[in-house]
Amino acid sequence: MVPMRRTLVLSSLLLLASAAPAQDAYRASVEAWHAQRIARLRAEDGWLTLIGLDWLKPGENPLGSAPGSAVLLPDWAAPARAGLFLLEGATVRFRPLPGSGLLLNGQPAGEAVLTSDAEGKPDLLQAGRVRFYVIRRGDRFGVRIKDPEAPIRQAFQGVPRYPVDPAWRVEADFLPYATPQVRPIPTVLGTVEPMTVPGLLRFKVGSREVTLEPVIEDPEHPELFLIFRDATSAHGTYPAGRFLYADMPKDGKVVLDFNRAVNPPCAFTRFATCPLPPKQNQLTLAIPAGEKDPGLH
Repeated sequence: MVPMRRTLVLSSLLLLASAAPAQDAYRASVEAWHAQRIARLRAEDGWLTLIGLDWLKPGENPLGSAPGSAVLLPDWAAPARAGLFLLEGATVRFRPLPGSGLLLNGQPAGEAVLTSDAEGKPDLLQAGRVRFYVIRRGDRFGVRIKDPEAPIRQAFQGVPRYPVDPAWRVEADFLPYATPQVRPIPTVLGTVEPMTVPGLLRFKVGSREVTLEPVIEDPEHPELFLIFRDATSAHGTYPAGRFLYADMPKDGKVVLDFNRAVNPPCAFTRFATCPLPPKQNQLTLAIPAGEKDPGLH
């Protein structure tokens, strides 16, 4: 008969042996996910290609490479005067000037009312390799400019991270609100963006109870979006905070994998328009998991 102590030791060893492959598989899945994340950042239309963001004022907004243009393009990409953006209420009309050589959605540009990113896929203008399109943020309209050969993209070497730690994959209780709440989420523009909060997430880190409020970015493709700061912010991670996405609740539970916490676009370019963590998502504990500050600006 096997002594009880030996039986317990053997059982513990078997449990450890079975857990190791599972943890290895988990780490491999996070590494594969991160490789896809880096590929998206490096893409020809990714955040690393941003070289400009100019806001439109009501009326005429000249486009070109001439100093003082409302929408300024590099002088190697466009003539001094290439066209006009006309902002009339919530409508942006574009009028190219003769000889500009601009393309609109891959065809020689003509006068047109432009679709912004708030309406889905925006109309794409192009001057040489430079691409630009209209964005809408609240009541403001701007033109976002991208260059696939932007210096920051050419020099990009990846994003530093904490080592993958399975302990930072936590299960949270989802406490739905009787009626989804609308919260004013601050942005780097100094504005607020109303976003829908379906409920509260509650989980434990050691003996400490933590709560976070997720928002829903796109009701047509719902997932939980967390904008948070923690004690590592400005002490290893990006000062303004980080983002985390999670699947919608299932049976009252949500898996939060902080190994997949990412930097906001503003960590890579000053031409992004990021939301900031609301007060209720500014944590005093440290979450040493996920992406660190890339230190690009």
